[in-house]
Amino acid sequence: MRKVLAQTRSFSPAARLLMVNQFAINLGFYMLMPYLAAHLAGDLGLAAWAVGLVLGVRNLSQQGMFLIGGTLADRFGYKPPILAGCLLRTGGFALLGWVDSLPALIAASAATGFAGALFNPAVRAYLAAEAGERRVDAFATFNVYYQAGMLLGPPAGLALLAADFRAVCTVAAVIFAALSVLQIRALPARRGATGSRPEAGGTAAPSVWAQWRQVAANRPFLLFSAAMIGSYVLTFQVYLVLPLAADAALGANGTKATSALFVVSAAVAVAGQLRLTGWTKRRFTPHQALTGGLAALGIAFAPLALVPAGSGAAVLAALVASVAVLAAAGAVVYPFEMDTVVALSGNNLVATHYGFYNTVSGLGITLGNLALGALWDAAHADAPWLVWTALALTGAGCATAVAALARNGHLNSPAPQPAIA
Repeated sequence: MRKVLAQTRSFSPAARLLMVNQFAINLGFYMLMPYLAAHLAGDLGLAAWAVGLVLGVRNLSQQGMFLIGGTLADRFGYKPPILAGCLLRTGGFALLGWVDSLPALIAASAATGFAGALFNPAVRAYLAAEAGERRVDAFATFNVYYQAGMLLGPPAGLALLAADFRAVCTVAAVIFAALSVLQIRALPARRGATGSRPEAGGTAAPSVWAQWRQVAANRPFLLFSAAMIGSYVLTFQVYLVLPLAADAALGANGTKATSALFVVSAAVAVAGQLRLTGWTKRRFTPHQALTGGLAALGIAFAPLALVPAGSGAAVLAALVASVAVLAAAGAVVYPFEMDTVVALSGNNLVATHYGFYNTVSGLGITLGNLALGALWDAAHADAPWLVWTALALTGAGCATAVAALARNGHLNSPAPQPAIA
């Protein structure tokens, strides 16, 4: 903990505020969202399709709107989208606890999702600009706060559920309201490079289409975004295939095991992030770190491919090992991945690049989960090793693709791009 605090103090006040903000954002989010489905189905008595609709709208409004959020951040500065996102989460979370009609629940869910699309690209672009040459260290420290919020959110929400779900929503809304006030009072306004052309008396903002065309024309960035899709599919399996495996092997104890896996994942990231980043920086180039981390993401599923079927204790041990390796590999990849996005953007329209990158990864997660779900249904009873082998090969494929991009010079920082007319 002392190392985390010392590292945090080494950054500017604005960067420190962004890190604390992210901890509070995840604390509020994860104290509520894991229990939302049970509230909708149990307390409100909604049908399963309606619960799926409410949850799906939240995911779609976030994943599908990241590009919009990043574009707005580059056009109007980073602070307005961060503030707007916190305000939207305040209202959305408050509504989720106090309304019971399906249209109102859908509106509240959409607001919470769009809020994430607003502040996520802006926060990352702001942090990258604030950290300068220390981007890798800044994103490593940022991820500690991110994972700590994920670690503490669910138990905090569980404690508040002793009262009722409205208490959870109210406290989560209060957290975001406090964050909104904090942004207004303490977060300096900051703008990133937009590729605009200086004009007499000011700077002409590029059109939205011009921003998107510039990102779409950045071929190395597009190739890197495509190569990294598989890594997001792999890390998301903490929410999909690994819980399915726990339920299949442990039966009624599967839910408890899944909760423990979330704790292991976040704890490994919180405890190991700075050490792993420092160790990796001393021994490898950024591109080697990315390649090795991606390969390790795939290797994380090897224990499950080797464990004998039907052995609950062995499956549980393999699940814990897989989640620990998955979290450690993700901690290696994350800061170098975020730094590479900035480098490939040429430090220009950074938030738009982050927004596009998040949108692509979100679509990849959706398609990957559909494929893995179908494979699980077809193979888990007779040949579960097929699922784990497919995941391991996905990690190997991502590592190979990124290594090829680095070898061909596609991951080098581009020359400054001409201004957008």
